[in-house]
Amino acid sequence: MKVQGLHHISIVSADAQRTVDFYTRVLGLRLVKQTVNFDDPGSYHLYFGDETGKPGTAITFFEWKGARRGRPGVGGTHHFALQVNDYDSLLKWKRRLVDLNLKVDGPLDRHYFNSIYFLDPDGTIVEIATVGPGWTLDESAEKLGTEYREPPPQMIVNNRDEARITAETWPEPVPVITADMALSQGMHHITAIASDIERTNAFYVDVLGMRRVKMTSNFDDPNSAHWYWGVDDGKPGTLITYFERDPAKEGYVQMGAGQTHHFAFAVGSEDEQDEWRIRLSKSGYRVSPIMDRTYFRSIYSSDPDGHIVELATVGPGFPFDEEVATLGTKLMLPPWLEPQREVITHSLTPLKVPAWNHAKETIK
Repeated sequence: MKVQGLHHISIVSADAQRTVDFYTRVLGLRLVKQTVNFDDPGSYHLYFGDETGKPGTAITFFEWKGARRGRPGVGGTHHFALQVNDYDSLLKWKRRLVDLNLKVDGPLDRHYFNSIYFLDPDGTIVEIATVGPGWTLDESAEKLGTEYREPPPQMIVNNRDEARITAETWPEPVPVITADMALSQGMHHITAIASDIERTNAFYVDVLGMRRVKMTSNFDDPNSAHWYWGVDDGKPGTLITYFERDPAKEGYVQMGAGQTHHFAFAVGSEDEQDEWRIRLSKSGYRVSPIMDRTYFRSIYSSDPDGHIVELATVGPGFPFDEEVATLGTKLMLPPWLEPQREVITHSLTPLKVPAWNHAKETIK
């Protein structure tokens, strides 16, 4: 029994076509599955990722058509991050996004990586983060996450130099997403919000068996704890992080467009899921039966503040019912919903899906 890393994150979208256009044309991800929410078949469930949408690359959306924007808070997700290899790639992304009239914050020094931030069309905070320099910058590998690390004072000062940060960008337009910029290598981390960081730590360490790899403070709000958990040495793609916030000041999450419905970790098999169900139940957490999601099997529980946490198998994967070459190009339904296809399609607005070309998309 071992959590292998991040599997996917599922977010609420108010407009499926707008979401398709942003995540494919702007960010260069591939729409790998066009299906419906199995628990609400009258609405889309869209999956984006690398060529096959392998676990760790999948960003998924439930369409709640016309939904009002939600608001982050305790029990919700603050943002998710995609990864690039180096600082030059980060600057290229900043230039591309700014040229597309998106507001971009950064690049900011996060000590263990560098980041930019922007909003998707529903207001979801999206971060792009470099893979390094990594956690051993201020701790040895064997002692990661065992002692509090104060944010470096000079870094805080530098991150307030708005004129310098605004000017720092790639010198030329970036009309095409080149291989070094590809976001299809997957997520870097997901950041959620907790009311009691020690209680959250017990959930991830004692129940899910993950490793705390860093104890620090939110670099933009030093009075708020910011802890990171991961698998093994906490490499990008395995990371979940939390800000600790006071519910009386922060408030609780208000679900709606732009907010995360749930996030998922990858596990190996249904047999492991049976063991996870026992462990979660014995630890006092409610947990669902194993559910068939066609492309993986899932169980659902929640963190101590009520955020839905899923444990999903790595297979069978999205090519289960489509050829790799045609993934995401048509509506796919599980066998038990196929008899309702006519009714289901009547409630959905047909999507225009751009051809995927290995993360090299020209600005339109």
